Amino acid sequence: MITVTNVGLRYGDRKLFEDINLKFTPGNCYGLIGANGAGKSTFVKILSGEIEPQTGSVSITPGERLAVLKQDHFQYEEEEVIKVVIMGHTRLYEIMQEKDAIYMKADFSEEDGMKAAELEGEFAELNGWEAESEAAILLKGLGINEDLHAKKMAELSGSEKVKVLLAQALFGKPDVLLLDEPTNHLDIKAIQWLEEFLINFENTVIVVSHDRHFLNKVCTHIADLDFAKIQIYVGNYDFWYESSQLAQKMAQDANKKKEEKIKELQAFIARFSANASKSKQATSRKKLLDKITLDDIQPSSRRYPFVGFSPEREIGNDLLRVEGLSKTIDGVKVLDNVSFIMNKNDKIALVGRNEIAKTTLFKILAGEMEPDAGTYKWGVTTSQAYFPKDNSEYFDGCDLSLVDWLRQFSPKDDSESFLRGFLGRMLFSGDEVLKKASVLSGGEKVRCMLSRMMLSGANVLLLDEPTNHLDLESITALNNGLINFKGSLIFASHDHQFIQTTANRIIDVTPKGIIDKEMTYDEYLENDQIQKQMEEMYA
Repeated sequence: MITVTNVGLRYGDRKLFEDINLKFTPGNCYGLIGANGAGKSTFVKILSGEIEPQTGSVSITPGERLAVLKQDHFQYEEEEVIKVVIMGHTRLYEIMQEKDAIYMKADFSEEDGMKAAELEGEFAELNGWEAESEAAILLKGLGINEDLHAKKMAELSGSEKVKVLLAQALFGKPDVLLLDEPTNHLDIKAIQWLEEFLINFENTVIVVSHDRHFLNKVCTHIADLDFAKIQIYVGNYDFWYESSQLAQKMAQDANKKKEEKIKELQAFIARFSANASKSKQATSRKKLLDKITLDDIQPSSRRYPFVGFSPEREIGNDLLRVEGLSKTIDGVKVLDNVSFIMNKNDKIALVGRNEIAKTTLFKILAGEMEPDAGTYKWGVTTSQAYFPKDNSEYFDGCDLSLVDWLRQFSPKDDSESFLRGFLGRMLFSGDEVLKKASVLSGGEKVRCMLSRMMLSGANVLLLDEPTNHLDLESITALNNGLINFKGSLIFASHDHQFIQTTANRIIDVTPKGIIDKEMTYDEYLENDQIQKQMEEMYA
């Protein structure tokens, strides 16, 4: 168990935390949420001991071990992969090093023998004889094959290093596990494996993530960082979101009878309890949900931007025809004979392991790159708006204020009042609209790019990883905006829930062409025949 007592922290005039008192108990997974900049990662660093709070303290039950997902991907460049994983249990790895040093002595003494025997006893108690096999199982589950286990970290790709560091945090069944954005750079199979691991993990987990599907799968509680406080709620992310919206509705309707509110709350809880995921967490979660009272639910200070795309003209039946597109980049063929027809009302999710391949296809369809072979043709009734993964060319060195930056893309109304009102709905208020475009944060730039697309009136949207850099509130707003969009779109995202709720067609871009299916993302992932086809196409 990890206990937080009266923790407070300020940076200058800014108050991040004040009088935080919490207990994180075994058997539960806590999703730590909060707006961008609220201090989630800082709080995790306080829990891990990396940062000292200005007031209060953090304590762990004596004898328990805490593990943290490391963020420095270049920390172990000269170390073997399997050893890096075992390093996650510091004491076990120290014993292994001490033992090896003693046994390598040329003048092995009786005293050395006694020390070695003592170390062997502790080694066995810590399950040391199973260390390498456990590390190998973790690595394999995350997609790191055995041929990489003896290699040095420097020989691995960036995404492979992320997986090794995640295996390091999970190694040795830590009593408290701190994970800051563990799904970043993971493929869908690795994320699914991690979900199952955490569902069955019996100790304490505290996780920060922008992946709503992941939070819904693994979390028994949500720790909401708001107003410099942290409030813990029973249930997963969707339950927290729906209950906070319900609380706001109740707060706005103060004249409604309390009995009616209680009935609404009971119906709401019953619905969520019935839909709980099939895991051992679900039973205990349901019991806790049933105990919630009206006073347990508090309104949130969260602000959600308005994201709505309105096509200026109705789209026809002839949208896009792609025939035999191929492209080689730096000697590697990333697109190989890609052909498909886009139909009216299609909302296509591009998935696949090769990020460059998907981005290349977007650039070709947006007219920013020429294919080596093949053709594509947009229908005469279509107009396209493109969201690139890399938006730096729109902002780097730009001295325009935010309102003047947006004025460039407002074909109908470029008045000050209209642009300020539009930016206000995207959470830029007051003097924020006078900031230079070049100094915006990653999330602010994304909101600006979405504003640009909304002003275009396009009836076909191309979005390459639009959820990158966004907080959960903005992701939810964008998700809802695309669900309600009356045109067609092609998009790529790593957000499972975003894909599942938006797409009605999946195109998997593989090294040997595409797999094209009209179905939801979950149906695609669960179809055994498609899985076999994917394995053949990626082999």
